[in-house]
Amino acid sequence: MEMMMTTLMHEAAPEKRAMSSRVEGVGRELTRYSLVVVVGWIGLMKFTTYEAEGIRPFVANSPLMSWVYGLLSVRGFSATLGVAEVAISLLIAARPFSPRVSALGSALAVGMFLTTLSFLATTPGVWEPSLGGFPALSAVPGQFLIKDLALLGISLWTLGEAWRVSERRG
Repeated sequence: MEMMMTTLMHEAAPEKRAMSSRVEGVGRELTRYSLVVVVGWIGLMKFTTYEAEGIRPFVANSPLMSWVYGLLSVRGFSATLGVAEVAISLLIAARPFSPRVSALGSALAVGMFLTTLSFLATTPGVWEPSLGGFPALSAVPGQFLIKDLALLGISLWTLGEAWRVSERRG
């Protein structure tokens, strides 16, 4: 009986590995193209007054970014950022055709998310005072910004994966 159970377990192992590989593959593609959808969708929103005004407090309070409002209007900067974000999403989406182009898009996304995460330190209202401040995040803007930590991780992964494949292809 014990021998029969051991045999059955060994026969089931390859099926489990195959299933886990399929699930991992679906997750990998969903991860990459979810990043494409999120960055592209948010980029398209940058062409609206609603979104331009929504990012104003982040940009205006950032030592890295506030200078742009001296060069461009709030709507003008938002539209410029929208073009960049849509371009980044298209570059990342190009992975099946050009891993090198996708790696570039991912590298740009890494820079973008590092910038937005810097807003955690510069935007008023990130830390919820009624809960004692840091580390209690406010719903907006704190929780809104912290999601970019996951997007940064996804961008780093897509960068590494596309870079590795582009090096193999030469």
